[in-house]
Amino acid sequence: MKSIVVALLLVWSPVLFAQQAVPEIPFDSVPNFFKLPPDLHFGEASGVAVNSKGHVFVFNRGNVNGPAYGATAAQVLEFGPDGKYLREIGHNLYAWSFAHTVRIDKDDNIWAVDKGSDMVIKFNPEGRVVMVFGRKKEASDEGGPWTRVNPPRPPVNGQFRQPTDVTWDTQGNIFISDGYINSRVAKFDKNGDWVKSWGEPGTKTGQFDTPHSIAADAKGNIYVADRGNFRIQVFDPDGKFLREIKLDVPLPANARPWMGPVPTAETTGSQHQGAPWAVCITPGPNQVLYAADAFPGRLYKLSLDGKILGVLGRAGKQPKQFGWIHEIACPSENEIYVAEIVNWRVQKLILHPERTQTKTTN
Repeated sequence: MKSIVVALLLVWSPVLFAQQAVPEIPFDSVPNFFKLPPDLHFGEASGVAVNSKGHVFVFNRGNVNGPAYGATAAQVLEFGPDGKYLREIGHNLYAWSFAHTVRIDKDDNIWAVDKGSDMVIKFNPEGRVVMVFGRKKEASDEGGPWTRVNPPRPPVNGQFRQPTDVTWDTQGNIFISDGYINSRVAKFDKNGDWVKSWGEPGTKTGQFDTPHSIAADAKGNIYVADRGNFRIQVFDPDGKFLREIKLDVPLPANARPWMGPVPTAETTGSQHQGAPWAVCITPGPNQVLYAADAFPGRLYKLSLDGKILGVLGRAGKQPKQFGWIHEIACPSENEIYVAEIVNWRVQKLILHPERTQTKTTN
């Protein structure tokens, strides 16, 4: 009898899997939310953040100077809660090279992570520089982008090689994901003094392949979007591994990438299904995690233990579609901002979970 049951389960399991419920969260995209002056345009919108007053900060690859390849492309713009343009922060800043992400801490300080200059800059709410991390290559030297070598170069305390993001724990310690080359997390104390780092290039637990985004929950645990390994790794503030989260949701039948061929099961890298580009954790006592991938180009809503609560959107060029979400701001569970690289925009999304209907994927 036992063997018959096992045999039936083996026969039925593909059917059960094909019919498993995948909740899709209804949502709207607020039309024409950002009011830019006539002579100002978004370039590749790589970062977005919201402060305690509802002001929205966009770090975009605009204000481009130099040749088409290797140009300086970084600009922080501030908007009011109604989307009205207020000001540019850090105009002509020495650190500006190639925008990556922007974050706002609990005191409304503005943090910009510049991948091109290997620098992380802290501005006070007035927009003045108050702390500097990393150092760019000198203009007098022979410059060029960092290259990957085997074996990897050893990391240097206090320096970065293409950093990607920043977050903080409950004690104010600073965590920087570093990044495309070093593949580690660097920890500083609240005064900016070096503490430690953990991680190295690789696929094992605690190793990284392009830690692309980073966020912290109310307990100070650190969530790292390990993009090249198609997972989110969670650590305590001392770097102890806690758990791994996967964005495992069946592909829609009509899934298409924003550009290029449809990725296959063997595809690796940033276009792989479920490879997290961005993570964000909502404030408050009942926190949820949002993550995004480039293909099939969805937003994922998760509990902090990794349970997928719903998905929304797909890759595309229309409103409510996404073109490589590079950073997410989530000031509340149902108000989300997404910065899109290849669509040159930021969308304000309003989620309507009360309208959610469970669908099946075949």
